[in-house]
Amino acid sequence: MYKKIALATDGSEHSKRAAENAIHMAKCSAHSKIEVIYVVDYDKVKSDVLSHWNAADIGDTRKSRMREVERMAKESGVSYEIKILHGDPGPTIVDYVNKQNFEIVVVGSRGLNVLQEFVLGSVSHKVAKRANCPVLIVK
Repeated sequence: MYKKIALATDGSEHSKRAAENAIHMAKCSAHSKIEVIYVVDYDKVKSDVLSHWNAADIGDTRKSRMREVERMAKESGVSYEIKILHGDPGPTIVDYVNKQNFEIVVVGSRGLNVLQEFVLGSVSHKVAKRANCPVLIVK
């Protein structure tokens, strides 16, 4: 099946279900590897810093979003790697996935920002339209 799997995650419930599917796919083939991709959005970072400028735990929210997916991958025994990227999530994921020649991208159908998804189009939609490989969108 697939040996090089990209899992785009933001810590939302949909992305956790996407992680379950990516792990299931990885278990189907020996030597499969999941690359967990988390994109730090510049706009969100800026607003986090402005609203929490004196908080010591500013990065803890982002780290906690990754913990659950990392725990799932560890417990399943699949090979995985976490990649943190910076930029606008949709285009950043597409650019990275296309340059790294992944065989499939797994992404949740909705992320953490429902308003942005409604107004600007979802990250999953952008990835599905522009990735050069199959894209599995998980509800």
